[in-house]
Amino acid sequence: MAKIVLAGYLGCGNLGDDAVMLGLVEGLGAGHEYIILTGNPDFSYQEYGMHGIPRKDFRAIESAVQQCDAMLFPGGSIFQDVTSVRSTIYYGQLVKIAKKHGKKVIFMNQGVGPVTTFIGKGQTRNAFNAADLIVVRDPQSAQTLKDLGVNKKVHVGADSAFLLREPVRDEEVSGNFSIGGMKTVVIAPRPYDKKGVDVAKLFGETCRLLFQAGFAPTLLEMDSHEDGPVLEAIAKQQGGRIPMIKKLNSPKKVQERLARMDGVIAMRLHAGILATTVGVPPLMVSYDPKVNAFARMIDVGNALPIEGLTPLRLFESFQDHYKATEAKKVIIQKKRAELAEEAMKGVHLAMDFLR
Repeated sequence: MAKIVLAGYLGCGNLGDDAVMLGLVEGLGAGHEYIILTGNPDFSYQEYGMHGIPRKDFRAIESAVQQCDAMLFPGGSIFQDVTSVRSTIYYGQLVKIAKKHGKKVIFMNQGVGPVTTFIGKGQTRNAFNAADLIVVRDPQSAQTLKDLGVNKKVHVGADSAFLLREPVRDEEVSGNFSIGGMKTVVIAPRPYDKKGVDVAKLFGETCRLLFQAGFAPTLLEMDSHEDGPVLEAIAKQQGGRIPMIKKLNSPKKVQERLARMDGVIAMRLHAGILATTVGVPPLMVSYDPKVNAFARMIDVGNALPIEGLTPLRLFESFQDHYKATEAKKVIIQKKRAELAEEAMKGVHLAMDFLR
């Protein structure tokens, strides 16, 4: 039907960003041809079956854009300048290339912000004002665009990862995963460089408290470039005795692992989202407004702010959270269906637009 260039932080080892891409592709259905701007073209083809070009090769990007019908951003928090203003500059440049060749630009279930710098605000405002269709994943992102002076109509949907289908469970490995008969709790941390916050100590001590209470904490790597050192530091803080789940190639593999866990404590946004897609209520630890927004959406308890959070408070919060697991499973099943429907509204808009 349509030839689409997919743009974002794709094929770069971050399973959350790949999850929004795969969710969107599942939502759009068969019949479209995709070219991914990816950090690893070989991996994207082998794992996802889609052709890719290097995301920093602007000559190849321009050639691909000339042959496509639209450039589509499947989601993620790519328009932010907390990590670097270069992110907004890069994605702003992609929009300029697409519009230079008269192609449609679609922002689908996009997260926006925080954007605090003069350059970041300008790049974000210009990119979204040039877009042909804008769908954001939460009301906060819509408000951010309004505050930045974006004058295009903004639709509110939900994160595209909610469109991922729940994996079919293998009957031979049915039931929850356990270690030595202990209930397993996945912990998905991420780097956080802010004075007064020691991620390794926070989660390391929490792991110790969980173990003492009869749980088996297991660390999950969601970003193959960023999370490894954090996981190793947490394990080292506790003598290197904490199991880890690393080097998963796709969001589908994450779903399969999370579906067999008894609990999830997630600092990584998409660890929480993927847990929700398989019916495991996550306890969220917030380092960013997007995590707070997600926790409010699934309605199983507020996210815990990482600033000032102690291991004892995190452990006690998880205990309370875990005791209400069965009731919360009912809630997130309903919320997951609602959020998938919201995400699909944006997909229907895109499909009508592409026709």
